[in-house]
Amino acid sequence: MTISRRTLLVSALLSAVMLSACGKKEAAPAPAAEAPAAPQVKEYVVGTDAAYAPFEFENEKKEVEGFDMDVLRAVADKAGFKVKFVNTPWEGIFATLAQGDRDMVISAVTITDERKQSMDFSDPYFEARQLIAIGKGVTDVKKFADLKGKKVAVQTGTTGDEVVQKLLGKTSADIKRFESTPLALKELESGGVQAVVADNGVVINYLKNNASNGIATVADNDSFAPEFYGIAVKKGNAELQGKLNEGIKAIKADGTYDKIYAKYFGEKK
Repeated sequence: MTISRRTLLVSALLSAVMLSACGKKEAAPAPAAEAPAAPQVKEYVVGTDAAYAPFEFENEKKEVEGFDMDVLRAVADKAGFKVKFVNTPWEGIFATLAQGDRDMVISAVTITDERKQSMDFSDPYFEARQLIAIGKGVTDVKKFADLKGKKVAVQTGTTGDEVVQKLLGKTSADIKRFESTPLALKELESGGVQAVVADNGVVINYLKNNASNGIATVADNDSFAPEFYGIAVKKGNAELQGKLNEGIKAIKADGTYDKIYAKYFGEKK
């Protein structure tokens, strides 16, 4: 039986179509769109002199703790950034800010007009006053002016140092300066000086933990105006200053600040 050319041609065409269809690969599914990367959270390096309990101090693991640390962590949480604390000696702490080695400084820093010339500050987060501590046998100090003629210890570069200089003279030999307030108070305990002038929170905390040292305190609110602590940032860093103010406002509004305050100083009166 003969097969016509047309039949053969049709068969060949059908075979070619079938082979072509069999040779086609199924199209690969389109790759799933990648989820957008989570925005990176900015981490700021924070300078603090961890020798000023209860505001900042080192625990047994050499970790920095204290009132200031708890406040700033809460502020950072509200404002959406992270913080890394670096223990930094008080002398030179502001130079690290100016040089860019630290993004901010929190170390019971009093906001003053002089400091505002070289750095910017957050809104205040703590109110303090200077307090006079007197040693055993000192009975004639009832006010700040009574320190004239007496040996007085201070922490170098603090507002306590500044006010004592105004009373006794900048170069007075009666002023003994120390790297920290606890060291100044140790000098008072040993009888090396007759008084110490320092921030009330630090003095009260020291006496609370050294109850048998015989030190007494004298408050003179007429001589010492209220002081306000702020977080220092490099001059002109309005972005970071704004973040800090946002966080401070938030923790004061929702009660977080009051809880931290009570942890270190008791309930506000």
